[in-house]
Amino acid sequence: MKKVIVVVQGGLGNQLFCYAAARRLALVNNAELAIDDVSGFARDRLYRRTYGLDHFHIPVRKATPSERMEPFGRYRRFLSRWISRRRPFAQRRYLCQEGLDFDDRLLAIKVDSVLYLDGYWQSENYFKDVEQAIRNDLRIVLPGDESNQSLSRQIARSNSVALHIRWFDSPSGVSNNNLSCSYYQRAIAYIEQRFVRPHYFVFSDRPEAVRQEIDIPVNRATYVSQNERNGNAHADLWLMSQCRHFVTANSTFSWWGAWLGGAENKVVVTPREKLGTITAWGLKGQIPEHWVQLLWILCLAEFALKVIV
Repeated sequence: MKKVIVVVQGGLGNQLFCYAAARRLALVNNAELAIDDVSGFARDRLYRRTYGLDHFHIPVRKATPSERMEPFGRYRRFLSRWISRRRPFAQRRYLCQEGLDFDDRLLAIKVDSVLYLDGYWQSENYFKDVEQAIRNDLRIVLPGDESNQSLSRQIARSNSVALHIRWFDSPSGVSNNNLSCSYYQRAIAYIEQRFVRPHYFVFSDRPEAVRQEIDIPVNRATYVSQNERNGNAHADLWLMSQCRHFVTANSTFSWWGAWLGGAENKVVVTPREKLGTITAWGLKGQIPEHWVQLLWILCLAEFALKVIV
């Protein structure tokens, strides 16, 4: 029996990338897909992330303990990876991602028995040819509470822009992972030039820092915060996807908000530059071609901004 077992891991955005790449691999090979929703989180003691794909219309079952290589799963997976790395890529039965850039070798993989897939696979190129199936699977289960429903109606009535500002490190300190505030200011300026009185729905893990550091047009900003308190990341993603246009952070979370939602002629502004090892942004194949990329360049003694369309 042909089967793909995917190790889902990371935050919600990365979990969606794990799923989408595996779903495509299973579909084109007419193979069953099973989700390992345990192994990728068992040792995540730093971030304490949990499986979040139950909030989507995913028609795939969870892997059994034996499919997760239990008992002694950690050691058995290590051995499987070690053995597979000594084989040609196309012949491996435990496929780990090599590097972070888009790797087109995955598209040619033929599944003829059981294949394990382990990695983040952060590019739509891994599933572009089955895009409609992925969009159908990743319909978000609608939040039923009035606060989110009310905010959704407000988004629908406005020329809405989802503005995601993520602080990986302290906003006030030196950081190799945070985007500069200048990126967000230039992104807002770009949106202001394109649209009449856009309204910004601000999604951030530190909204007070946003108020202090980012100049958003007065009376045209709504800060979305109710779901962070409740741990409902999927509800924020749903609200984000209801917006017409997007300014993303260097974050796979807002990547998916922009990819899943928006108007037919949506504008997505996203950072181009590579930052740090935590963010892993600006990878080959990560940013869809029609998104607007802002590049922050050090030129002589001053910073200059270039818009690449």
